[in-house]
Amino acid sequence: MSTTLPITGDEADALLPERFREWFAARGWTPRYHQLELLKRTGEGRSVLLIAPTGAGKTLAGFLPSLVDLATRERRRPGEPMRGIHTLYISPLKALAVDIQRNLNTPIEEMRLDIRVETRTGDTPSHKRQRQKQVPPDILLTTPEQLALLIASGDAERFFEDLRYVVLDELHSLVTSKRGQLLSLGLARLRRLAKEPISIGLSATVAEPDELRRWLVDQSAESALADLVTVPGGAKPNISILETEDRVPWAGHSSHYAIPAIYEEIKKHKTTIIFVNTRSQAEAIFRELWHVNEDVLPIALHHGSLDVGQRRRVEKAMESNSLRAIVATSTLDLGIDWGDVDLVIHVGAPKGASRLAQRIGRSNHRMDEPSEAILVPANRFEILECRAALEANYVGAQDTPPMGEGGLDVLAQHVLGRACASPFDEDEFYAEVRSAAPYSNLDRHTFSRVVDFVATGGYALRTYERYARIRRMKDGRWRISHPSVAQQYRLNLGTIVEEAMLNVRLIRDRRSSSFARGGVSLGKVEEYFLEQLAPGDTFFFSGRTLRFEGIRESEAYVTNAPGDAMVPSYMGGKFPLSTFLASEVRAMLANPDRWDALPDQVADWLRLQKDKSVLPHREDLLIETFPRGDHYYLVAYPFEGRLAHQTLGMLLTRRLERMGAKPLGFVATDYTLAVWTVRDVGQMIRRGKLSLNELFDEDMLGDDLESWLAESWLMKRTFRTCAIISGLVERRHPAKEKTGRQVTVSADLIYDVLRTHEPDHILLQATWKDAATGLLDIGRLSEMLSRIKGRIRHKDLEHISPLAVPIMLEIGREHVPGATEDYLLSEAATDLIHEALGE
Repeated sequence: MSTTLPITGDEADALLPERFREWFAARGWTPRYHQLELLKRTGEGRSVLLIAPTGAGKTLAGFLPSLVDLATRERRRPGEPMRGIHTLYISPLKALAVDIQRNLNTPIEEMRLDIRVETRTGDTPSHKRQRQKQVPPDILLTTPEQLALLIASGDAERFFEDLRYVVLDELHSLVTSKRGQLLSLGLARLRRLAKEPISIGLSATVAEPDELRRWLVDQSAESALADLVTVPGGAKPNISILETEDRVPWAGHSSHYAIPAIYEEIKKHKTTIIFVNTRSQAEAIFRELWHVNEDVLPIALHHGSLDVGQRRRVEKAMESNSLRAIVATSTLDLGIDWGDVDLVIHVGAPKGASRLAQRIGRSNHRMDEPSEAILVPANRFEILECRAALEANYVGAQDTPPMGEGGLDVLAQHVLGRACASPFDEDEFYAEVRSAAPYSNLDRHTFSRVVDFVATGGYALRTYERYARIRRMKDGRWRISHPSVAQQYRLNLGTIVEEAMLNVRLIRDRRSSSFARGGVSLGKVEEYFLEQLAPGDTFFFSGRTLRFEGIRESEAYVTNAPGDAMVPSYMGGKFPLSTFLASEVRAMLANPDRWDALPDQVADWLRLQKDKSVLPHREDLLIETFPRGDHYYLVAYPFEGRLAHQTLGMLLTRRLERMGAKPLGFVATDYTLAVWTVRDVGQMIRRGKLSLNELFDEDMLGDDLESWLAESWLMKRTFRTCAIISGLVERRHPAKEKTGRQVTVSADLIYDVLRTHEPDHILLQATWKDAATGLLDIGRLSEMLSRIKGRIRHKDLEHISPLAVPIMLEIGREHVPGATEDYLLSEAATDLIHEALGE
């Protein structure tokens, strides 16, 4: 049920103990409906999903059942065994767990409740983690990875036997990822270890609430949906798109043009969070802000590669309101309650309406106060995307991706973790796994193949002893083959596989002898980036310019350097453009009535396109062809995101080669795709020698895709990730960590063996699924090809069109960060526009 009759005053008094009622009254508060409703339903033994806007008191609502239950339960008598944890809180972010502890301690201390709350994350010292297992706190705040560690230990049953509540925060951000799949399996395990624990999911508004309701409860139970409590309303946010007198760039992602305006907004507000989409962008924006920071305002940087000590200092400074601004990535996306943040600036397009809503909710984090946000598009197409996201936010549109089926590589990791805890019966364990929503449709044969993979590595690898991680006992149960397997599992568990990182250590001078020891750890940077540097090269990281001195083992040594520098390039954090926003951008382009909401320079650009060529329609595909220099160009405007466009570009070039167009290359952005050729493609189309309908036929996702993937490094890259998650390839060993190159070589060798000798291997199946939904975005590309069938509009031009200017600027462009990049792009854009106008 999602609604019930209002809770009466007498009923509220019965739900809340007197101490709690007095605490609410002392604060001048009245318990909200949804807080009491959660108390009521959990008291009846029902799991609940709470969907509420920012500032509605979700956290307090989620913990009230635990606090009330703990406050009223009998004290442990002397001599009684130590109790296990009572409440498990799981957060997607370390910072959020730390913040929740701070907020939760306030009511506990003010009501003088005898309740102990502790955090357990990857940053928690090992001695504290060990103590927590021996003397469990009442409430443990942790992450999905730490839960996987806890349930894989031999004393998991004792630790969780008294578990009463599992609170899952920001649930919408977890369930669509492999972390969410691993967590769902962990939750299924908890339901076997404890006596009917109650799940409480806390979420922002989502597109499909029933998916989250299923995820929270046992799918083998009679009622396979959690209860739903929703909180309507919440103040509408005040969102604007930054407009400056400077010309918005045609292409690029630096947003350098907007730095002075961003700085002026920082000066106007108490505290500003500046969100960006990538870590390298965070470093660049932070550096640019310090260049214009004439008032020496306290501005900080926060992203996942920074040293944990620095991140905690930044969070502490935010807590004490001693910062005016913080540049951050998704590390601060979720739930952290800093009430004095009165502005969010989003640099770059948000790529999704739901992501934007999540981020701007960090401003004025209270239900009845509107969030204040400014969007800063980096280029002209991003203005259209920002406008679409802004309008979607006002109407409450959501574009969270569907939950999807559970990955087999994730399941393999969980199977090994289950064996690390204790021997298991395969039939009983299969039933447990199927109780998790992402695996509810898993067939018995596939499950057995996954178990066999963990036991042998599969048919092609079973002769190698090192892949035999579990063995069948005489009674038919499975156990780990050696105690060292459990140690390796603990070192390598998790589903987040980033590029190999090296620790960056700051030393005082350049002498090689100083590499031996000492120096301050600044954080981590991708190994492949550092390997491109020569001693003496400089780069910007952790808020300072550094001189690269060298690499020893798993650490890069640097010294402070004056002046400007290169910026590290991070692979993580790039988001695909959501299908919803892509559709809205196409709709905006096709409707001149909506152009009045755009800046004049962008509206004029679209009018110019309408005069010189045509504009894309919402359901059609516009193709433009034109000559330029010694080459001929085909530009498509699908607006389906960079991943789908890159796959489309690879397949189109293969087809154009067969058709005799002699393609030379392609470039893709989130919005457009350009292919350049030796032969005149426009003329070939006019003369009937090349059919666009055949070129964009759906059958390209058959043999063309298969043959390309057989040659592509993309599959090997995806296989490497699946092999690491499944435990087949291990990154870490006691007192040693493999380099990224070593891991890649190992994974590539295994990939070649399996493709040759066992092409239907479980991991190859997982690899194809991941590539199709991730790197290749096959599903989205397939939908696009189906949608445009018979609806391709071709415009054969004598020269470049205004709409093609941004993609043409991407061709062959060297990345030159900051003002130089903007200047070079501006110069090139001016030439192209003159060309488009025929001047």
